[in-house]
Amino acid sequence: MVLGNVCTRRCAFCAVSGGIPESVDPTEPGRVAQAIQQLGLRYAVVTSVTRDDLSGKSLSGFDDGGAAHFARTVEAIRAASPGTVIEVLVPDFGGKPEAIGRVLESAPDVFGHNIETVERLYPALRDPRYRYRRSLEVLAMAAELAPEMAVKSALMVGHGETAEEVRATLRDLRDAGCDVVSLGQYLRPSRAQVDVKEFVPPERFRAYEALAYQLGFSAAMAGPFVRSSYRSEELWAAFGARKRPYAAAGLRGRA
Repeated sequence: MVLGNVCTRRCAFCAVSGGIPESVDPTEPGRVAQAIQQLGLRYAVVTSVTRDDLSGKSLSGFDDGGAAHFARTVEAIRAASPGTVIEVLVPDFGGKPEAIGRVLESAPDVFGHNIETVERLYPALRDPRYRYRRSLEVLAMAAELAPEMAVKSALMVGHGETAEEVRATLRDLRDAGCDVVSLGQYLRPSRAQVDVKEFVPPERFRAYEALAYQLGFSAAMAGPFVRSSYRSEELWAAFGARKRPYAAAGLRGRA
């Protein structure tokens, strides 16, 4: 996770600290790349807190929410460890096309942005600055600007959503151009977060995964312990096998 440990937004399900973040460390991209190289990672997921405080004007000339920092991190990893598959899991950057474009210019292999929950539950679970339709727009922009890139999202269940609402969310994600999706059970991190409304049975997760494939996703994974970065390398390989055969072959070459 880059850009510090303090988020400028507060979601009811999330245990990440909220408040005033620290200054961005300009050496972080290089240090992340060095760590990945030393560990010999085949697959790396780069994510962050949301940084609404970052104007980015000294770096990129527009309010980027940390997008330039993401891009420099991807570029540093690529230079230090060219065989590593890179997935970015980004915030919404306020829906700014320039910020999303800057991340895509760095050419990660997977562009991820999590929808998190169904539209009806956004007001109860997400910070007011997050919007369901904006998250779909972020994914749609990525799919349009980089049609060969894997576009990925994830959502939690167990907040009281209905099966039809999950179906509608999957359909919205697919319509936005999302190729890869994961669904998992919400587990309350501490008493400070909202409680679990339902523990979804395994058979319903299996049904959700089958539904995702029926809707046209190239790769899907659903289960009680699935998280947005759970077995990401396998999802990448599944995406490559279905949509880009050379991608799966390239992954095997990195093993």
